[in-house]
Amino acid sequence: SQFLKQLGIHPDWQFVDVYGMEPELLSMVPRPVCAVLLLFPITEKYETFRTEEEERIKAKGQDVKSSVYFMKQTINNACGTIGLIHAIANNRDKMNFETNSSLKKFLEDSLSMTPEERAKYLETYEAIRVTHESSAHEGQTEAPSIDEKVDLHFIALVNVGGHLYELDGRKPFPINHGETSDDSFLEDAIEVCKKFMERDPEELRFNAIALSAA
Repeated sequence: SQFLKQLGIHPDWQFVDVYGMEPELLSMVPRPVCAVLLLFPITEKYETFRTEEEERIKAKGQDVKSSVYFMKQTINNACGTIGLIHAIANNRDKMNFETNSSLKKFLEDSLSMTPEERAKYLETYEAIRVTHESSAHEGQTEAPSIDEKVDLHFIALVNVGGHLYELDGRKPFPINHGETSDDSFLEDAIEVCKKFMERDPEELRFNAIALSAA
């Protein structure tokens, strides 16, 4: 939340670690929750799934509200920043921004842009990136050592207009995971996280973070 302050957001919201997916552990997360960030490893299994998912959606189509704020990822190690922007941008009506907030200005400027233009704009936007990459790993108890070629990736799960969307800048579009509500959002988002974990049962590096009322 130190970090939200640096971006010029009043401390009504905080990032909270989700310590486990069982109901009693979820009940410890302060409510309401307006976004969940999932940190997970990009493995071969995941990449295979991602390709299949993309082909399936392109064939079948899906419903994505035009009000969903989505951006592509063009900067390699900026998935944390983009996850954060996705979380805040799709809850901007709930956030209290300081007048000179760099993130507020970024969102206002980029609202009318395409997902690709937003990505390009972020490349020029030092203020947000620097703040984030320096504090992205504050929350990580153990940073992976440099020689581990682990590609860890962040995605955001948000509720826009009663649907749960997965926002991943590496994907060509948001993924609609079906209906949700403010009350059930944390549980619904965790169900999506569980699917990621079930696809890679040997993997342990999954970490969910909730954007919760402070």
